[in-house]
Amino acid sequence: MLTNKTALVTGSTSGIGLGVARALARAGANVMLNGLGDPAAIEALRRDLAATTGADVRFHGADVSRAAEVAALVAATEQAFGAVDLLVNNAGLQFVSPVEDFPADRWDAIQHTVLHASFHAIKAALPGMRRRNWGRIINLVSVHGLVASPFKAAYVAAKHGQIGLTKTIALEVAETGITCNAVCPGYVLTPLVEGQIASQAEAHQLPRERVIREVILAAQPSRRFVTVEEVAALVLFLCGEDARSITGAAIPIDGGWTAR
Repeated sequence: MLTNKTALVTGSTSGIGLGVARALARAGANVMLNGLGDPAAIEALRRDLAATTGADVRFHGADVSRAAEVAALVAATEQAFGAVDLLVNNAGLQFVSPVEDFPADRWDAIQHTVLHASFHAIKAALPGMRRRNWGRIINLVSVHGLVASPFKAAYVAAKHGQIGLTKTIALEVAETGITCNAVCPGYVLTPLVEGQIASQAEAHQLPRERVIREVILAAQPSRRFVTVEEVAALVLFLCGEDARSITGAAIPIDGGWTAR
């Protein structure tokens, strides 16, 4: 399906990003991984993904909160594979606090890692996509790009910004073979969410299962986590030719959260 295409997935050494990278590799794409972690563990992950999918899988350790490193990441992918055909902006960061106590440095870090990184990656990858008259840009946003929750001012602001960016890019490339969409998952059981479960269990003095059902999934009517595989399948569909008329969309995959 994606043979001879190259995917760059930021924040892809764990969680949703890794699931997306795996799905794209299985579909035949070359993959550039990016993210944080122990170098030896990342290399083992890269080798395993290449061996199990048959894809050419590389890794670049750019810090996507830095504009120059984002540009270098895109350039390195183009140098390694000849193109960036599929750009998935997935890298994320979270911090929870009432707005009056929200540390300025945490606000800045979230904007740079989420919103600014998406902008700089798109800016760097788009010229090549225009030359080839084909490309898929997918911003892994969140249901928090569509609705708000208290104590997440920086994250909600950055995610809403990503959706605005998605719509703007889609309009700018509407007459080309390039699409730009946002995927908006509800709660997915990732390492990030596991950390939230643990902190909420401690704060509320509740067992893990009650925290999941009564706190974490309280807004998600299905009362089940969205799976990484479900998110990856939606991204894979958006990368295909059957989705060429879907652009500028913010697609929820949230167990009914935004249906309320």
